[in-house]
Amino acid sequence: MKKFDLKEMLLITAATAVVAFSVYYFLVPADIPLGSVSGLAIVLNRLSGLSVSLWTLILNAGLLVIGFILIGPEFGSKTVYTSLLMPLFMGLFEKISPDSASIMGDPILDAVCFLFICSVGLTILFNLNASSGGLDIVAKILNKYLHIELGLAMSVSGMCAALLAALCYDTRTVILSVLGTYLSGVVLDHFIFSFGGKKKVCILSKNYEKVRDFILNDINRGATLYEAKGAKEGEMRWEINTIVDKSEYRRIISYLQKNDPSAFVTVYSVSEVLDNSKRMPKSEK
Repeated sequence: MKKFDLKEMLLITAATAVVAFSVYYFLVPADIPLGSVSGLAIVLNRLSGLSVSLWTLILNAGLLVIGFILIGPEFGSKTVYTSLLMPLFMGLFEKISPDSASIMGDPILDAVCFLFICSVGLTILFNLNASSGGLDIVAKILNKYLHIELGLAMSVSGMCAALLAALCYDTRTVILSVLGTYLSGVVLDHFIFSFGGKKKVCILSKNYEKVRDFILNDINRGATLYEAKGAKEGEMRWEINTIVDKSEYRRIISYLQKNDPSAFVTVYSVSEVLDNSKRMPKSEK
């Protein structure tokens, strides 16, 4: 059983507060409902008059119930915690400043500030293997039942939520909502990679031994070799796979450009790396 980590829970709480702060003090005054549960709550607030925090609580709680029914208890305590904590923080901000006006004085600037501040909070949550709930749950449902790749499922659910702005907003705001939803994904990807995100680099090279030695000795990273056969020529070659951070990735690319420009490289984003062998007691290895 995993030991309770007070420091981790404090970080998750602080990150959730940052996300809630960005929603209440920037997204709500901007009045541009970006594709998220908070954006959907803004639309429903316009239609019903209930507060954004209350709608966020209702939507998150409802999605948790649906998720447990359709997927099972795969979300973990962190997702449940953040899903319920988020509207509580928003409710607190509503009490502190019930008539919060635009800080930047311009809805576009408010939305931009929201994107960057919210991305900081979400990046901390993702690096702690948590999330803010909401559309993450919808994406997992689409992934399980429609076999849509998780990243695409997140984009689809976000865009659908953004398009719901058409119920009570003009065309300009709907377009801004869709574009802002797309931009939020780009910004979040950048933040995740900049703050601890990893890249899986796959290299096909005739000089694989030199490339392998560079990765092992100069970068001090592990690597895996796979034998690959070209479909056209039938030539056997070795593919080197390694997982690196941003600076290490740049060093590899720089090395290949100078020493092996004909190498074929594919790169994948990695959201999490687990090395359970380092966590096991020696007697269990």
